[in-house]
Amino acid sequence: MATRAELLHAYDTQLRGVAETAGALSWDRVGPLWRAIHRHDEELQGFVSHEELAGHDVPRLVAATAAWFRDETGVASFEWKTRGHDSGAAGLDAALRAHGLVPGEPETVMVGEATALAVDVRLDEGLSVRRLDDAPDAAALLAEASDVQRRVFGRGGDLAQRVAAAAGRCEVWAALDGERVVSVGRLEVVDDTGFAGLWGGATLGGHRGRGLYRALTAARARAALARGVRLLQVDCSPMSRPILERSGLVAVTTTTPYEWTRPG
Repeated sequence: MATRAELLHAYDTQLRGVAETAGALSWDRVGPLWRAIHRHDEELQGFVSHEELAGHDVPRLVAATAAWFRDETGVASFEWKTRGHDSGAAGLDAALRAHGLVPGEPETVMVGEATALAVDVRLDEGLSVRRLDDAPDAAALLAEASDVQRRVFGRGGDLAQRVAAAAGRCEVWAALDGERVVSVGRLEVVDDTGFAGLWGGATLGGHRGRGLYRALTAARARAALARGVRLLQVDCSPMSRPILERSGLVAVTTTTPYEWTRPG
């Protein structure tokens, strides 16, 4: 079993930088920064990640990037993704806030072996787990799953569009109560790495506490193994962290999104 240090090293070397631009309409690199533009719900949204910032003029990088998104792109918003373990990020929080970026809720980055999560989960009668994007009625099911995410998160993209753009890298899994989608999550394989990400886990309020998130996680872990993927990564909420830790994933760092939204 890999140690926390080994898992963090794999995360830093395989999942940061160009790997985060997958599916973008466009992207570029400026010094240690990776900047990308995506389309979500017919709006353009920007994204920024970075390598080690030590030795760089952080306030200048933030000022230039904020001005670029504001003046030279049509994005409605952009997110700057920070990590809690970065040693060279002194002054980053202050610089981001100074240019109108607002921090969101911190999440825990969990990494671990897919085999640890690929377990059998017993569900109540009438509940089932299935993959949606390869079903005969995929269009209707993905639309329903997109609605579940919007109801839980207050926003969410078009899952059918995401699957199409991913060109085989994205699977959508759901838990159903009878024929009704009540919980949904994605498996996204990261090209040229040993990783897949678990994203978009959303369960309707009346169905929480019934093992659906754990069952969806297990199904996606089995799907990852079937693709030859060994490691899984999740940015998780405090609600999900205990479930993932009990399954064997390891907390390697934290991540906090800072978001700028275009006025008016």
